[in-house]
Amino acid sequence: MKKITKKTKRREELNNSETEVKDYKNLVFEDNINFESGRIKIFNKKKKVANKKNTRKNNANKNNADKKKNEVKKKYKEKIEQRESILNDVQAPELNIKIKRKVNKKRLAILVILIIAVSVYIVMSVYNLIKNPTDSVLVSEGRISQEETVDGYVIRDETVIRGENYKNGMVEIKSEGSRVASGDPIFRYYSTGEEDLKQKIADLDVKIQEAMEENNENLFSTDTRLLDSQIEETLDEVTKTNDIQMIREYKRSIAENITRKAKIAGELSPTGSYLKKLIDERSGYENELNSGAEYINATRSGIVSYRIDGLEEVLTTNDFSKINKEFLQNLNLKTGQIISASNESGKIVNNFICYMACTSKSNEANNAEIGDTVKLALPSLREVDAKIEYITRESNNEVTIIFSFTEGIEELLNYRKVSIDIIWWDASGFKVPNTCIFEENGLNYVIRTRAGYLDRVLVKVQKATDNYSIVTNYSTSELEELDIGNNVSTSIILYDELLLKPSDEQKNQTT
Repeated sequence: MKKITKKTKRREELNNSETEVKDYKNLVFEDNINFESGRIKIFNKKKKVANKKNTRKNNANKNNADKKKNEVKKKYKEKIEQRESILNDVQAPELNIKIKRKVNKKRLAILVILIIAVSVYIVMSVYNLIKNPTDSVLVSEGRISQEETVDGYVIRDETVIRGENYKNGMVEIKSEGSRVASGDPIFRYYSTGEEDLKQKIADLDVKIQEAMEENNENLFSTDTRLLDSQIEETLDEVTKTNDIQMIREYKRSIAENITRKAKIAGELSPTGSYLKKLIDERSGYENELNSGAEYINATRSGIVSYRIDGLEEVLTTNDFSKINKEFLQNLNLKTGQIISASNESGKIVNNFICYMACTSKSNEANNAEIGDTVKLALPSLREVDAKIEYITRESNNEVTIIFSFTEGIEELLNYRKVSIDIIWWDASGFKVPNTCIFEENGLNYVIRTRAGYLDRVLVKVQKATDNYSIVTNYSTSELEELDIGNNVSTSIILYDELLLKPSDEQKNQTT
């Protein structure tokens, strides 16, 4: 066993201490290295932050510089504009006038050129439309009719009524055109001395009214209050109408109610009073007036008219055989002339039927037969159904026809000769221009176009005028009888597009 000496122990201690020192140095060196790397990282971060701040600062300074530069430019531009405006104001007015004149001349020249261009365009468009019209048309719903304007002579079933005192003048009781029953009073004649009596009654009415107002409290009753209400209502109606005859009726109604009120007041007044004497005096004059008046009553029911032209016994409904063109012309009547109202007579007109005579030479008139029905358009444009009652054949292919109708009779009371329209027939349905339709082998066709393809369509023409026709489709049974080919369509519908003037080439394309 080796003996450990002090020297050996000391040497080992020194070796151990050197190792510890070396380890410590290594630790210190490593710490220094880590510290330096940390410092470098911190330095780099600070450098980056500083660079960013510098960049922002530089950008801000640049923007400020640009703003200042723009403001300087703006101020410079404003100064230039101010100088130019000052120079323009200083310039002579003649220079401004010349400039304005040049501008106005240029504008005027441009305007004239535009007007000329537009005018040329419109003229060329119209010319092209006339030269080459639209080559297609759409099928639409419509109505066509065959009409004829003629002069019609009104023939009425009318009875003239005249009393014995017709020379005294008359007062209308029923208004013109009103309907009455047999036995109703329609007018009356003035009596002898009537004007004086009426004036005395009017004077008494004023005195009675004054006396009634003074004694209103003593004369109050339910009947007088009702009459006052009726008088006020009638006065309101007067303000709402311009009809003279109606105003006369309202006036008569008011007078009657005032008379009734006066009579009631007389009954309530004490015997021997002033009001009683006035009312009794008025009653005496009224009885004298009525006893001398001649009242005319209706001899039949119908329409009242006071327009008498003397033809009531000439244009009668008894015998139509005497009514012809010559007979009507010899009456020497003016179309649309209003018959004057008579002050001597009245008449009762049949309100259930009226007749109209006219002469025509149209094909429809020559082909007409008794019993045919047409429509007549009266002067008011009102259309009424009419029936042919009589036909007289004239020379030169003319005929005189007498129509009967039951509507619009009141409208014709003022006239004896009027202008009317005879609507021989009318039809509605698919309305097609006649130029679209062509005939082959007794059948009518149209050419339909769809997306550039042409199609021949069989149509049935129901009615036609000079320009348009009403067409429809054949029924299945009719098509079976016709036995047409498979290359022909048999159905036309609304808004189909048809060739307006199909050429022979287009017709052949569909065969």
